[in-house]
Amino acid sequence: MKLRQAQTTKLSLSSTLRSWLPILQADIESLDEVLEPFVKENPFIHLKSGFERSYPQGEIRYTSDTIESLSIAQKSLYEVLYEQITAPLFPTPRSKEIAFAIIENIDEEGYFKGEISDIARELSTDQKNVEMIRQRFAYLEPVGVAAKDMFESFMFQLNDFDIENELFVIVKKLIYNFDNMQEFCDENLFEKAISIIKKFKNPPAVEYLSESKQIIPDIYITETKNGIEIDINNAFYPQIVLDIDGINDNNEYVKQKVKSAKDLIDALEMRKATLYKIGLMILEYQYDFFKGGSIKPMKLKDLAEELERNPSTISRAISNKYLSCSRGVFALKDFFSTAIDENVSSASIKEFIADLIKNEDRKKPISDSKILAQIEKHFGITIVRRTITKYRKQLGIAGSSERKKLYMLYSS
Repeated sequence: MKLRQAQTTKLSLSSTLRSWLPILQADIESLDEVLEPFVKENPFIHLKSGFERSYPQGEIRYTSDTIESLSIAQKSLYEVLYEQITAPLFPTPRSKEIAFAIIENIDEEGYFKGEISDIARELSTDQKNVEMIRQRFAYLEPVGVAAKDMFESFMFQLNDFDIENELFVIVKKLIYNFDNMQEFCDENLFEKAISIIKKFKNPPAVEYLSESKQIIPDIYITETKNGIEIDINNAFYPQIVLDIDGINDNNEYVKQKVKSAKDLIDALEMRKATLYKIGLMILEYQYDFFKGGSIKPMKLKDLAEELERNPSTISRAISNKYLSCSRGVFALKDFFSTAIDENVSSASIKEFIADLIKNEDRKKPISDSKILAQIEKHFGITIVRRTITKYRKQLGIAGSSERKKLYMLYSS
């Protein structure tokens, strides 16, 4: 099967289209909103939403079941976070840029899983600046988001409680001595402190995990009798309708507006072409995954080089976009993972760790050393224990002794 086909148009942006990168970066549900300002400036075009269907007599109805579920669905964690990146916590363009980069490194449970040094290097700033901005997330909703682990998340949440100083001190002491909290049972406020800790959310974005939000994928990968095919979800794309009937199209003002409209249409086509090529590359690199295998190492910079784009642009282009295949619906970013060795990705290791811990004996949680032994046996690789610890923390999972305490706490 020839995977590189039907895509010969070079995806180069004109100076006009560069200013419309939000069209590429927006998720499919936000395209109407992103396009609206351009439409308002042009009297010769109107926007036909991809979420509408036309009927006889010019009647327009919104599609019922899918769109209704979308309209009543709770906003995603990332939408909620993006909306909060405003003054006074983030007063400058630079602080907002750093905050957005931090959001891109927050997992679905609400934990920060990136590296401060990587963000600082990508944005050419000091690590102290990045960490300072991350600490400001302690004042955002959901409380505890962007913490590096459960303990920091608990501290973020504790600071949101309005309690007397004496109780605050004992709760803080229990958080930092979580493994040995029973040693403080004789403290006067021990029971009250435990009741506070039980109110903490773990993970911090747990309410977003419980919602089954309708997701509209941008890319479909399907198996047919001719092989595996890639399709862009055109059904929900808005249409730019140009109407100059009866207008003198030799007028300079009209010419300029017509050109502007065509550039806008080109921008939408550029979005489709870019996402098509992203899907094509994902299929090439992850072919075994779509046949039932594991995700293999795939670097974002490789995709950026292929598309002749800046890695940060591609990072934003794949953010909040999804791919549908026979195995389910997946975020595009899930397919990009660093390599442990030539054939094993960090994503595969993390998935294995999460599965082990999900099914562990709650009375005897599995240690990092035992996880390491099972990984080396299963994947046939050699790695160090601190790598397991790092991945576990990136998943927002506490250590074995900490998990044992948590199991006891939340079962009581």
